[in-house]
Amino acid sequence: MKVLFYSAKVYDKKSFEPVAEEYSDVEIDYIDHELEPRTATLAKGYDAVCAFVNADVGAETLEIFAQIGVKIVLMRCAGFNNVDTDKAKELGIIVKRVPSYSPESVAELAMALALAVNRRTYKAYNKVRENDYTLTGLRGMLLHGKTAGIVGTGKIGAAMCRICRGFGMNIIAYDKYENPDLKDYVKYVSLDELLSQSDLISLHCPLMDSTYHMINIESIKKMKDGVILINTSRGALIDTDELIEGIRMNKFFGVGLDVYEEEAGNLYVDHSDDIMAHSVTARLLSFPNVMITSHQGFYTVEALKAIADTTLQNLIDAKEGKTTPNDVA
Repeated sequence: MKVLFYSAKVYDKKSFEPVAEEYSDVEIDYIDHELEPRTATLAKGYDAVCAFVNADVGAETLEIFAQIGVKIVLMRCAGFNNVDTDKAKELGIIVKRVPSYSPESVAELAMALALAVNRRTYKAYNKVRENDYTLTGLRGMLLHGKTAGIVGTGKIGAAMCRICRGFGMNIIAYDKYENPDLKDYVKYVSLDELLSQSDLISLHCPLMDSTYHMINIESIKKMKDGVILINTSRGALIDTDELIEGIRMNKFFGVGLDVYEEEAGNLYVDHSDDIMAHSVTARLLSFPNVMITSHQGFYTVEALKAIADTTLQNLIDAKEGKTTPNDVA
């Protein structure tokens, strides 16, 4: 089977090529271009395509795939809010994803962000590089004994709960579907209770109509003053303009974001020499208590290997017509 791999990075090739060698009938071609309607025609002659979380797998893209004979879309990520699943089903295009690749990898980055914005390690690093050894602006707070509020307790959220437990934190959580494996040390509460009681809030839920902009100025006002907010899930869980309003209200001790609403045009692109006109991201970065990373929660050796393994197994399952929990459409 021939697979066209969109938006291929060096690390993608390094993780996929060794695994692909185990599948003698799979041939992968890698291209730099991102998947969108104008690049969808490049897949003519291929059985499947492989795309990432920032690809445009909307109706127009899928209709082009149907016209040129692409039958399978392999999402090498957990999220699929960028996929028009109804259109895919209508066209008979199989879409599979990687729902779990290394939940600990994402959870560990979430805690790394929490620690960094709490103890201002990014500022300390830059100060010391300039031979400034003063402690101005570096004061943090103790996490031990504080309350961690985890929104979403699937595999990543559960991993974050375990990490917070190791830090000696009290853990409360909100999820429509409670995780029985966590009940010994996690107390489930309403979202409003979580917002008002937590010293650290970490988001680990999917992006759906019900969660879109769940963090907005009204929910921010319900939070404790001096709260730490972390998002390693989906950028649109937070209304960025209203987050900025909350930061200006001095509501947050720190904000750590691995995902954000404006990231689509920034992901894995070097803009260091560009002037970012009207950039919301630039506004966020102007605040001393905000740290943004490059959507890198998945970026560990173990996670990349798991993504490659699952993606190629998804291809074989799709070829053989097997229905699995990894099916999106």
